Amino acid sequence: MIVARRFIISGRVQGVGFRYFAQRAAIEYHISGYVRNLPTGQVEVVAEGQREAMEAFKRELSIGPYHAQVTSVDETPLNVTGYFHSFRIEH
Repeated sequence: MIVARRFIISGRVQGVGFRYFAQRAAIEYHISGYVRNLPTGQVEVVAEGQREAMEAFKRELSIGPYHAQVTSVDETPLNVTGYFHSFRIEH
């Protein structure tokens, strides 16, 4: 079953390669959507994919890349749109 989620990742997550880490993980788990830095210092991920893959992807986001220090991952269910065909980094 395809699900859609919005994740807000907090902690030391900007300036540590988090967006590129998220993109690599999304490709690995066949997740589509995007990742971007927020002005608040957080990172936002909007993602669509298989439920099991999404759970694994969320676990990856909760760890982050080596220099990151993730303090929380807030998850919001979204309606599946089918709009995304790949996973991109938004600037």
